[in-house]
Amino acid sequence: MDTATVRAWVDGWVVSRGAAPAVEQPWGYTVDVGLPHQVTRHVLTSTGEAVVRRVVEKTTAPGTWLKVFAAPEAIAPWLTPEWAFDDPCFLMSTTLRTSTTDLPTGYRLRTWSRGGVTRALVLAADGSFAAHGQAAGPSGAESVVFDQIETATAHRRKGLGRTVMNALANAAVATGARSGVLGATVEGRGLYESLGWSVRAPLTGVVLKSPDAGRDRL
Repeated sequence: MDTATVRAWVDGWVVSRGAAPAVEQPWGYTVDVGLPHQVTRHVLTSTGEAVVRRVVEKTTAPGTWLKVFAAPEAIAPWLTPEWAFDDPCFLMSTTLRTSTTDLPTGYRLRTWSRGGVTRALVLAADGSFAAHGQAAGPSGAESVVFDQIETATAHRRKGLGRTVMNALANAAVATGARSGVLGATVEGRGLYESLGWSVRAPLTGVVLKSPDAGRDRL
């Protein structure tokens, strides 16, 4: 696994979500998130059985997530029954370039930046939510993370996800960023590949179960 890409994803995600700075570990990174369903996340740059088993054995706090760059079936034998799988995902990256941000008639696009995070929001003709997303990275970073890309069910298949991605890419390029990284769901992968993004590795998330555990949303 390309450790530079992983580090870019970790650092950008921290800025995007307002999490604590990543702490380097012999096996990867630890990020304190501080949410009931995700207290801490461990990102493993090593996918070896011994490493995964060691981290699993030392993890005791419910709501702790592991992010492993391997397929679910590869790591399943190394987990105990207390761990639950998130939906399958993929780590993806691309070289950024500027593109047009055409919108269907009646939609409106807004973008703004604050605290290292650029957000793009598409509103429908009646002012309701249609799509959004954000891109973030440390100040001056050459790589940014695209995050929380979402289109409302009623507004899908109209190119709004593409509009959001292009708007975020344009804003990132304007700040000097040269590459993008993201964690993609199975559903989102097709959109990103159509925009020139490439899969770098499978991305499996597992959580030590608690009553409040839920989807991590990458």
